[in-house]
Order: sequence, then C-alpha cells, then structure tokens
Amino acid sequence: MNNTQTNTELRSNDAAAAQNHDLLDAVTPEQVSDAIKAAGAAVTTIEQDGVVRLHSASHGIGFQVLWGNPVTTTQYTDFTLSCPLHVQGGTLPEAVLASWHRTKRFARVAQHGDFVVLEMDVVVAGGVAPAYLAFAMRLWMQMMGEFFLHLRNYGPAAETRGDAANAEAGAAVQGVAAAA
Repeated sequence: MNNTQTNTELRSNDAAAAQNHDLLDAVTPEQVSDAIKAAGAAVTTIEQDGVVRLHSASHGIGFQVLWGNPVTTTQYTDFTLSCPLHVQGGTLPEAVLASWHRTKRFARVAQHGDFVVLEMDVVVAGGVAPAYLAFAMRLWMQMMGEFFLHLRNYGPAAETRGDAANAEAGAAVQGVAAAA
C-alpha cells in the first residue's frame, strides 16, 4: 500500500465517521416533538410517572407516541405512533381491516374490542439522519389521512355501488370516532 492510497483511505474513513456522527441511533421526546412540529402539527407534552408522553393530532384526530426500547431514561431506539379510534356499536367487519392491509405497507390496523388502532413503528437503531424523523412524521400523517379515506370508502357510497358487503361494512364504519 502506498502513501497516496493510505491517505485516501484515511480521508474516506474520516468522512464516514463524520457522517455517522450526525446520525441518531436513539431519540429523545424533545427530538420526536420537534419532528412532529416540523411536519406541521402541534404537540402536547405530558409527564406521567416520570415518563414524557407526547400527544398530537392530524386530520382533526388525535394520536400519541408510545416509547419502545429505552437506551436511557430519556432516549429510545424506537417508538410507535398510535391512533386509537372507538367503534360505536361493535366492531368493524374484517373486510375493512383486510382491505387496508392488502393495500398499505407502512401502517397497520388492529381491532381491540370496540377500538380499532392505527399504528406505525419508527426505528432509529443503527442510525438515521435527523431529517428521517420529520419524514417519518409526514408519512404517518399521510397514512392517517389515507386510513380515514379508506374508512369513508366503506360508507354510504358503498350502498350506491350496490355492494352488499361494503354497505354492511359502511354501516359499522360510520360509528368510528376518535378515542379520548
């Protein structure tokens, strides 16, 4: 190995180290709050039992941040964005949830009794750029909007199409409201 090659490799390693230094491999509630704000939403911070809880809203419906694996008492390698919705009068037909999961990749829906919960995981372990957090929040807000549209598609319009299964699902979807 000659000196020119060694110097080039050292500069390359220094550049990679500098780039890695800017990466986040854990996040704080403040960083996540800032990312939500950068995506255009307000954030309410509540401390409960020594843990900071973040609450926000998109499309007029509230969501919360659920912390995942802690690195310290204030840093986490992952978190889940969660939007619980109350289904008035029962549960949603399986067709509504199955249809969502067939067409969407980033956010999942789960039925828990008379609640349906839209969730999306955000993982920073291994290192992500700070801009990734704001992107993840914009993606989440987009997924929320698409889910609400998905629910509306099972509404009264299904009856005019003459689709009996969708009309039945539409009746159940009309009873979905934001959870308190």
